[in-house]
Amino acid sequence: MILPGLILCLFSSCSAPPTEPRVGEEMPSYTSTTLSGGEASLEELKGQVVLLNVWATWCLPCRDEIPALQHIYQSHSSRGLELIGVSIDGAGEAERIRSFASEYGITYPIWHDQQNRIGEDFRLIGVPATFLIDRDGMLRWRRFGPVDADDPTLDEALTEALEDT
Repeated sequence: MILPGLILCLFSSCSAPPTEPRVGEEMPSYTSTTLSGGEASLEELKGQVVLLNVWATWCLPCRDEIPALQHIYQSHSSRGLELIGVSIDGAGEAERIRSFASEYGITYPIWHDQQNRIGEDFRLIGVPATFLIDRDGMLRWRRFGPVDADDPTLDEALTEALEDT
């Protein structure tokens, strides 16, 4: 007798389901598209400290946190912080995202994940979600929900990640 699970495995990829990134572990690989249509990946950013923020133009808490993210970026970019905003707005929304970024004064790079693969890959249940990744690709801090520029846990994790060489 063949077990139903074995049959299912034979007709599917049988790969392990993605797991959410955990502090202290290596971030999963992730590739997206820039607003100009080029490819971008976390792998390309190894060696840099990265604050990865997942958001959408329709998300009110995402809108509320943008001034905090912009402040963090302006305060720490000269020390080596790279902030990447990953918009999960749907296909055909690139111009809307550009307009939104201009309206909100976003100066950090934005990637556009039209299929919300990051949501599946990182097991997100909503946005915003933010991940601090160190130079070795390890997750140092994460937040599900809006970021506060005065968050002492983020400030401590940022300081440590930027000081590590």
